[in-house]
Amino acid sequence: MRTRFLDILKGKFLVSGDAPKNWMFIFFASFLAALMIASAHSADGKVHKIAALNEEVKELRSQFLDGRSNVQELKLESSIVKEVQKSELYPSETPPKKIKVIPIK
Repeated sequence: MRTRFLDILKGKFLVSGDAPKNWMFIFFASFLAALMIASAHSADGKVHKIAALNEEVKELRSQFLDGRSNVQELKLESSIVKEVQKSELYPSETPPKKIKVIPIK
């Protein structure tokens, strides 16, 4: 057992008669390790991109809510009256009257 261990440490399995089989396995294992590392880096990049996009969505949602509240405030009658008074237009003193149309039978 000790001689086998020393043979492995010395690398005799790489130069013996069936060495091409060993080299093919080493190349295959190296290829799989490189593929696994590349896959892990790709996954990490995607996780970081997703986090950045989530932050951007939160920011855009906040801007949307601010804009919507500003528009709702501008639609109020009091704010419309203030804007129209700048053009020297004032609300009517008498309220509007309803006109009822009675259909002819």
